[in-house]
Amino acid sequence: MDLKQLRYFIAVAEELHFGRAAARLFISQPALSFDIKKLEEQLGIQLLVRNNKSVKLTNAGQVLLDEARSLLLQAEKVKRLTLLSAEGAVGQLRVGFVNSMLYRGLPRAMARFEAEQPNMEVLLMEMNTSEQALALQRGQIDIGFVHWARLPAGIASECLVADPFLCCVPAGHRLAGQARIDLAELRDEGFILFPRSLSPHYHDLIIARCVDAGFSPHIRHEARLWQTIAAMVGLGMGVALLPQTLCLAWKNQVRYLEIEQSGARSEIHAILAAQDAPHAARAFLATLKACLDEGVDTQSLIAP
Repeated sequence: MDLKQLRYFIAVAEELHFGRAAARLFISQPALSFDIKKLEEQLGIQLLVRNNKSVKLTNAGQVLLDEARSLLLQAEKVKRLTLLSAEGAVGQLRVGFVNSMLYRGLPRAMARFEAEQPNMEVLLMEMNTSEQALALQRGQIDIGFVHWARLPAGIASECLVADPFLCCVPAGHRLAGQARIDLAELRDEGFILFPRSLSPHYHDLIIARCVDAGFSPHIRHEARLWQTIAAMVGLGMGVALLPQTLCLAWKNQVRYLEIEQSGARSEIHAILAAQDAPHAARAFLATLKACLDEGVDTQSLIAP
């Protein structure tokens, strides 16, 4: 018994007339009669009672009609989902991300994407940049969002965010009332920074900003997360440089000051397989970029 036989049987069962069923199926009546008889022989039961004037379903035929309709609907669903899967429009999208993406539109993009693609589930996997590059090469993630883009061959990248750094100081700090500062004014302050082993890129970038301003920062404390650094600043334990977008989460606990000197920015790059990246990954990237284009009010973060 195959799907073609079931379609033929359904046509006859619904029309209760071999001639009309054959016309509906665009086949000859003898060919249709042969296939229905073959189906009955395969099952070893009579499905139809026919004579010169009428065609009726047997009890077994009625059961088969109900089940055959269900089977054909399921078969169409399987076909549709398979085609969608090949296009990356169904299944699970594995997204690598660095922690700061939680404050750069990622949750909003995930919610919007899943609403627009109800057959897709987004799985977030927090990893640092090096871990994401390796996971993408191994096929363990479909798209990633990283801090820098010096990546192995076979991985394509696109810069999505380039935030200036702001100086983060406690609310009661001597410089808290200023709108802008010369970074050199912090030469005697204790800094809070990532361990270099955790994030060499950001560690070196912030050190370089200070060196360019004429001093080597005194690293008083180390913390693993942006949130922890901001919280420690708020508790008066030191100062820090934070990307502008991330300042939004803690603007009531600490003060953020623009830095006079220009310099390297905090970047976020999307990474994908250079060849044959999943369609869903590209669609998710487009959704995230739309969320980023909507923007946030960063001006409210700067001290008056």
